[in-house]
Amino acid sequence: MPQSSPATTKLGYKHYVCYPDDGRRHEIIDGDHYVNPALNTNHQRYSRRIQFQLYDQLEETGKGEVFNAPTDLQLTDHDIVQPDLIVVMHERRLIITPTKVKGTPDLIVEILSPSTKKNDCVLKKELYERVGVPEYWIVDPDEHVVERFVLRDGKYAFEGSHAKQLMVATIKNVRVDLTRVW
Repeated sequence: MPQSSPATTKLGYKHYVCYPDDGRRHEIIDGDHYVNPALNTNHQRYSRRIQFQLYDQLEETGKGEVFNAPTDLQLTDHDIVQPDLIVVMHERRLIITPTKVKGTPDLIVEILSPSTKKNDCVLKKELYERVGVPEYWIVDPDEHVVERFVLRDGKYAFEGSHAKQLMVATIKNVRVDLTRVW
């Protein structure tokens, strides 16, 4: 289960960079510190299989870039997370810095694990919606489905649970064959 350390003042990036490189995932959400264990092998396997498909369609064609955890994503002064996958299209490439992605990416993918499920489905989903991430996928490795959320009028609309194939709603002509993921 993730641990949270409520802060008396909101934490930011200057605090974030001081956390130890201890193999755990440290994140700051709305100024509070969260710690999760390292990713398990199934988690990494599914992430890699989705990442490779996105990589082939985006990076190999010069349309965008795909980053995997642990890549720092600073969304606001008090929100620094490490999503499983981050997609930044060419048009937004200026948010990519040598040390982190700083700004709103085009797509975020989170893969559920027992220790992150609540944060991924509630806390992070609310954060990504608040900062305007156009599309958010929640991958459930136990059920072999991906729930897709697309930002519509500032709120996430549930666009279905997908088990076989998933089209990226906000990026034209990009799809993930989920039968190659599971």
